Amino acid sequence: MSKYKAVLWDFDGVIMDSMAIRDKGFEVTLANFPKEQVEQLLDYHRLNGGLSRYVKFRYFYEEILKEPITDDMVKAYAARFSEVMMELLIDEKLLIEDSLDFIRKYHRHVPMHIVSGSDGKELNVICEQLNIAEYFVSIQGSPTPKKTLVENLLVENNYLPEHVVLVGDSINDQEAAEANQLDFLAYNNSKLLSRGWAYIDTFARVSI
Repeated sequence: MSKYKAVLWDFDGVIMDSMAIRDKGFEVTLANFPKEQVEQLLDYHRLNGGLSRYVKFRYFYEEILKEPITDDMVKAYAARFSEVMMELLIDEKLLIEDSLDFIRKYHRHVPMHIVSGSDGKELNVICEQLNIAEYFVSIQGSPTPKKTLVENLLVENNYLPEHVVLVGDSINDQEAAEANQLDFLAYNNSKLLSRGWAYIDTFARVSI
């Protein structure tokens, strides 16, 4: 990774093993709806890990329930979801030591940023509480779409796309990298191996 002058990280599934907790958040938030419909949302959520909860709650209403949903309703569901997350995610046992050891070792050598589909404010609190915020120049998340987060980050920091890599575990991460002409490194999702992208089995064999 020596050619890169900045590393962008997805959060869920890359720095924190939080996908099962995210599942629980949707189940709790949508507890008043039929289980079968919630399962359909969870399937969508698992396939689209990089998308924000705002997009997913809208999808639940418009594509699964076939009902309209207002922006205020989306915000209310997202706020309830965040309450659940704050209760469950501030747990250092959920951190992925493989990637985090690499971040701890090299964050002074190359600037690192988090660009996540998770709520930005919530993510900053989680990182602060778990004492990992210091490793990142910035920690950004939804409701701004990931593609836009990356685009803005490149401009604000005067990064050239060819000098930046995005590490993620979902197709949405790859799409955000591709849209901004960045290299993409897949991690912690063996389903991505078949798609021909560069894949990291473990960061223990990666150096800068």
